[in-house]
Amino acid sequence: MKFILKKYSFLSLFFALIVLLSACSQAQEHTNKKHKYTNELINETSPYLLQHAHNPVNWHAWNEKTRQKAKKEGKLMLISIGYAACHWCHVMEKESFEDSTVAKFMNEHFIAVKVDREERPDVDQIYMEACQLTNGRGGWPLNAVTLPDGRPIYAGTYFPKEEWLRMLKHFQENYETNPEGFDEQATRVLAGINQNEFIFKKEDKKKINIAELDLVFDNWQDKIDFKKGGRQGSPKFPMPNNYEFLLRYFHLSKNQKAKEAVLTTLNNMAWGGIYDQIGGGFARYSTDANWKAPHFEKMLYDNGQLVSLYSMAFQLTKNPFYKDIVYQSLDFIERELTSPEGAFYSSLDADSEGEEGKYYVWKKTEIDEVLGQESELFCDYYQVSQGGNWEHKNNILFRARDKNN
Repeated sequence: MKFILKKYSFLSLFFALIVLLSACSQAQEHTNKKHKYTNELINETSPYLLQHAHNPVNWHAWNEKTRQKAKKEGKLMLISIGYAACHWCHVMEKESFEDSTVAKFMNEHFIAVKVDREERPDVDQIYMEACQLTNGRGGWPLNAVTLPDGRPIYAGTYFPKEEWLRMLKHFQENYETNPEGFDEQATRVLAGINQNEFIFKKEDKKKINIAELDLVFDNWQDKIDFKKGGRQGSPKFPMPNNYEFLLRYFHLSKNQKAKEAVLTTLNNMAWGGIYDQIGGGFARYSTDANWKAPHFEKMLYDNGQLVSLYSMAFQLTKNPFYKDIVYQSLDFIERELTSPEGAFYSSLDADSEGEEGKYYVWKKTEIDEVLGQESELFCDYYQVSQGGNWEHKNNILFRARDKNN
């Protein structure tokens, strides 16, 4: 009897296994039908890398296997670095990495590598320095052309499709005709990176006096926008560490211009569209000189530092406005950047449902519908108009300077 039971148990297990394998096979067929392309990133865990797993580009992950493949085939590597919430990363993916013509050229002539900067900040740092050395500026997406061994030749940020193809063809053709020149270029770039990374050890401890701090501020204040806050011009980034320094400098020097620079910046940021007037929390930067039009992604590290900065400003001034910003920002972090397990999310995407800033802009009719009779006061306070104060008749909510404390 026991033998018969074991026999039937074995047969049940066998048939269950057959059903499971069949289901897996059908699921795989369904996946293949659903997605025309699938590359090696499908095996990764990073949300950013998985976003590119069905591009026609034969993306590889950053690992020793990929580097050995590049060396074996003698191909240049294209190392494209970004992160899940990066708007221009999404734009470049749509324009170039989802385009079959671009993908065909990349696949034929390069080993294409995708890197998540939040997963591999060490890799990002190396190629960002290469970008700043060869291109004079940095940002994301970060796209580097390297020799098969990973040494950078050139790096840039966002490229429109046609410019991206021209750049790829330039490097591919020149690598075939003059590989020695590329080796020399890589040696120069790597030397520059090593120089930047070199830290001199100082045996003596020098005390910095107030006169030296005065000199630092004197050199700095010509670049400060004392009317609108932040650095002169656009775009405007919050840069919390800079203003923490100015607060400490004011404490030591009593230089009122330093205090003015900080408070003007904090006021205009909190009044502007870079601050979420409804939900709290700051966007990554303002695309204009008035803090009005944000780049809509929100970063944990920005908001964490800004909570500290506004807390210090409240300690100095006792202005309840700064205290409100602190608590509203903390509420935002707890509500939207904290996981159920108590960990923190690194960022919120600039795009929602394929549209940049969709959840942060309003048409006046939408506000009228929600607020009814109170809409007129709200729209007056937050500069909302029927024709919109931004693109496509949408409104960004921000406060007029003469209607605040």
